[in-house]
Amino acid sequence: MLEGNDIICFANDWDGDPLSKKHIALRLAQKNRVLWVNSTGNRNPTASVRDLRRAWKKLRQFFRGCRPVAKNIFVFAPLVIPFHGNRAARWVNRRLLAWSVRRACRKLGFQKPITWTFVPSSADVAGSLGERLLIYHCVDEFSKFTGTDEAAILEMEHGLMEKADMVVVSSTRLYETKQRYNPNTFLVTHGVDVAHFRKACLPAVAAPADCSELKHPVIGFFGLIADWVDLEVVRHLAASRPQWSLLLIGDVQTDTSALRGLSNVHLLGRRSYQSLPAYCKAFDVAILPFVVNDLTVAANPLKLREYLAAGLPVVATPLPEVLKLGALVRMARTPGEFLNQVEALLNEGKRGPDPAVSVLMERESWDQKVEDLSGIIASLNGDGQRRGRLLPVKRAA
Repeated sequence: MLEGNDIICFANDWDGDPLSKKHIALRLAQKNRVLWVNSTGNRNPTASVRDLRRAWKKLRQFFRGCRPVAKNIFVFAPLVIPFHGNRAARWVNRRLLAWSVRRACRKLGFQKPITWTFVPSSADVAGSLGERLLIYHCVDEFSKFTGTDEAAILEMEHGLMEKADMVVVSSTRLYETKQRYNPNTFLVTHGVDVAHFRKACLPAVAAPADCSELKHPVIGFFGLIADWVDLEVVRHLAASRPQWSLLLIGDVQTDTSALRGLSNVHLLGRRSYQSLPAYCKAFDVAILPFVVNDLTVAANPLKLREYLAAGLPVVATPLPEVLKLGALVRMARTPGEFLNQVEALLNEGKRGPDPAVSVLMERESWDQKVEDLSGIIASLNGDGQRRGRLLPVKRAA
C-alpha cells in the first residue's frame, strides 16, 4: 500500500453514505494522511427546500474549518458557486477553492501532496496545489446526471484528464470513453467490505424491528432511490404478487407515485451503513432494477457486490458490469422477466443470505482494490516526483 503520503481527496460529502471514495480513503489513511474535500457540486442547484437546506449546511460546515473525523482523515467543506457553466462563477471558484484548500494544507503541514480527485468540478484547481502527482478517479459518467450542465461538466472533465498523471476508471465503458484523453488510464473495478456484509449470514444477527413483521418472501433493495431506479419493476412485482413484500431502503430523490396504493411496498427511508447487514438478513431476494441509459451503462453498481457479500440471491438489470459477474446474478430486462427470475429463485429454495455466496466475493475486497491502485501508482511514479504525462505501462484489470 502507499505509505507516508499527504493526499488531497476531492469527493462527495463525508457524512453521506459510504461510497467507493470513502472506502478507498479509509484504507489509504491507515498509512497516509488524507484531507477530504467535501463536494464541490455537480448539478446546478434549484430553489427547492432540499437545496436551500444543503446550502445552509455547507455554509455552517465551511465556518467550522478543517476537522478530524477519523484516524489520519481531516474533512474540509469548501464554499463554491455550483454554476459550472458560468465563467464568472468558475473564476470565483478557482480562486476561492484554491486559496481555502492551500490554507487547510498549510495548517495540516502537508508537503508535496498527491491530489486524488473523484469529481470533474475540481478541474480548475487540481494540479495547482503543489502536488507531486494528480490522479483523476472516475466512477460515473458525471455529465449524464439529472440537473447537470452537461457541456460544462464535460469541458472540465476533459481538461482534468488531459493534465492528470493518471486516470482510474471503475467500468469498461468508462475506460472506452476516457482513455482517449490520457494514455495512462487504468481499469480498477469497485470492491466491497466483505466482512461487514457477511454479518447477514450470522445466526446471531436478527432482522431489524421495523421489518421483522413483513410477510415473506421479502424482495429487497437498498441504495439511493433516484431516477435511474426502475420503479416500474417494483410496481409490477408488487401488483403481480400481493403476497410478497417489497422493501426499499434509501433516500428517495425521485417521483414514487408509481408505487402509490400498493400496500405491500414499504419505503423505509435511509438507514445507516452499519445496519445494512441486518436488513439484508430480512431479504429473501435482492433486486437491482435500473433504467438503461448512458449513465447506468457506464456504472459499476456498488450495491450489487454488497448484496453478494451478504450472500443474497440477486436479480439485476444486465448492465455491462453486471454481466461480468456471470452466474452469480440472474439477469432480467423487463418487469415480466424480473418477476419470472425472482419466482424461479424462490421456487429453487434460494432465499436469504448464504455463506457460500458471500465467500465468492473475497477476491473483490476493498483492501485488495487499494493494493491494486497502490501498485499502479508505484509502477508509474517510482521516483516520487511528478513528471506531467507519464509513460504508458501495462494496464491493470
